Amino acid sequence: MEDVFRFADELGPAKVVHTWEPKTGLRAVLVVDNVAAGPAIGGVRMAPDVTTEECFRLARAMTFKNAAAGLPHGGGKVVLYGDPKMPVAGKERLIRALCRSMESEKEYIFAPDMGTDETCMAWIKDEIDRVVGLPRVVGGIPLDQVGATGFGIGHVVEVTLPFCDFGLDGARVAIQGFGAVGTHAARFLAERGAVLVAAADTGGTLHDPDGLDVEALIALKAEGRSVTDHPRGVKLPVDGIIDVPCEIWIPAARPDVIHADNVDRLQARLVVEGANIPITHDAEQTLHERGVLVVPDFIANAGGVICAAVEYLHGTQTQAFQAIEEKLRANVREVLDTVRSQGVLPRQAAIDLATRRVKRAMSYRRWSVF
Repeated sequence: MEDVFRFADELGPAKVVHTWEPKTGLRAVLVVDNVAAGPAIGGVRMAPDVTTEECFRLARAMTFKNAAAGLPHGGGKVVLYGDPKMPVAGKERLIRALCRSMESEKEYIFAPDMGTDETCMAWIKDEIDRVVGLPRVVGGIPLDQVGATGFGIGHVVEVTLPFCDFGLDGARVAIQGFGAVGTHAARFLAERGAVLVAAADTGGTLHDPDGLDVEALIALKAEGRSVTDHPRGVKLPVDGIIDVPCEIWIPAARPDVIHADNVDRLQARLVVEGANIPITHDAEQTLHERGVLVVPDFIANAGGVICAAVEYLHGTQTQAFQAIEEKLRANVREVLDTVRSQGVLPRQAAIDLATRRVKRAMSYRRWSVF
């Protein structure tokens, strides 16, 4: 019994669901963390090595993210065991089986995440119709295609710069995870004068201190290739991105990529967390003590879920981008003002902000977390 409830605290989770279907090989976990503010929005993450603990941590991040963004939604997450690069027919079968296994979980709204995209969301709509991040042709705002999260990260960087000792023009940027989030963040920052000096994906790291051609790398990714297929630059191992000297380092891939064993290698002055839980708490503390400003994940990368929430209410892309800019710029200023005035870790300032808002929502409910 103790093991089952090891994640429980005053905020949740309200529900943890494990599902298994032997005919399709479906194995998945749903965590509905806290829905005091409204039904949970959270992505479906597909990878062969996901865990229940990872699902809970991501669901809690979504609770905080939605609360900090002032959205009428709680936090939830699904992790789906499997290789996201499997043949399309097999992936579709798993996604559709997942939907049917969770058809009765009315307090969870499916959304795309690592390993899933708007096509997967269209399959979900066909099964249960409780989903966001859909293709335009079925009335959605495709989050990855329009670059909602990367757009938000660009605004986060702009708001953060007055708290740093460098400007954006000529600032060196390194992006770990040059995918749906990283590519759009790179484009947004390059348009404002920053220089992309390194990019990494599962194929490795590409580094050029004189700057990389952002559009050429985006074109490579659109062809299904790796950044290391570009003829210019130095090819490094996947984790070589950690060693690249830069002003701005953006993790936009898996959890816990920076931890106690490698944090001393990081040579950045500002870290903006484009991925969820990409840096362990101890590593964030180390960076804070070194004077490196770290903007926490659920503040920095909330552009995607803000866009999803607008879509859920049948809003437009223009309305979504206006909401992203307004909410993220305000939240970053509030968090960093607290960091400056109180000297606390940025994550602690962000957690305090989000927790206050979650508890306020809970105070209106008969049952606090659901």
